[in-house]
Amino acid sequence: MNAALRVAVAALIALLVLQPVWHAWLAPPKPGLLMPALLLATVPLLFSLWVAAKSLRRGVLLGGMVCLFYFSHGISELWSGAPPRWPAAVEVALALIVVLALGWDVRMAKRTS
Repeated sequence: MNAALRVAVAALIALLVLQPVWHAWLAPPKPGLLMPALLLATVPLLFSLWVAAKSLRRGVLLGGMVCLFYFSHGISELWSGAPPRWPAAVEVALALIVVLALGWDVRMAKRTS
């Protein structure tokens, strides 16, 4: 496994850890909405990591596509002004790391071939 894919998987796992911390502890939703919020926030990441366990490149590619949602969500939370803002900034940064690591992997694969 090359370094770019390791970085991407680490960022996907960090995003997975961030979601329950953010949505259940730092900024819990209205009563009764916690489970749907957590499912919506974690299932795409869990699926990407499950695919990555079987085929690393495909899982990271799927994770990169999913990270477009997390990037957009983080930007909208940053602009909304709702505290706390730091989880949104971390979400944006981690999503960018996944996408950039995926691009780095493609670039390195082209150089070796």
